[in-house]
Amino acid sequence: MLVALLRTGRQIEAWLSGILAAEGLDTSEYVALSALWLEPEPHRLSAGEIAERLVQTTGGTTKTIRRLEDRSLVRRVDDPDDGRRALIELTPAGLELARSTLDFVLDAFDLDIGALDTAERTELGRNLARLSQELNERLDRR
Repeated sequence: MLVALLRTGRQIEAWLSGILAAEGLDTSEYVALSALWLEPEPHRLSAGEIAERLVQTTGGTTKTIRRLEDRSLVRRVDDPDDGRRALIELTPAGLELARSTLDFVLDAFDLDIGALDTAERTELGRNLARLSQELNERLDRR
């Protein structure tokens, strides 16, 4: 099962990379934009929170954030609760790209996994969410 899971993860990453290339994004940029978009307005997270969502090192996350800043998709703003810290916030352009790209990816995913019916998709999603939660809890304890 572990080999199948690892293989599937790599296949999804490769599939997503191909889909996102049309939008000019890599997978890290896409996940960062999506994570920010899923936050309530004003769509802000700390760099550390983004790193957790990306399952990426802080150095890699810094590079991802810089690329998004260079494209004016995110900006750094002062943390209203801690003036020593900056938060990463979606710009209007970043918000629009996050929305449109998510729709684009979901449509492509629906086309490419069309053999799974609604019940199978729901069960798979539930099981993957459970596995992800279990792994997060174990990693947090290390």
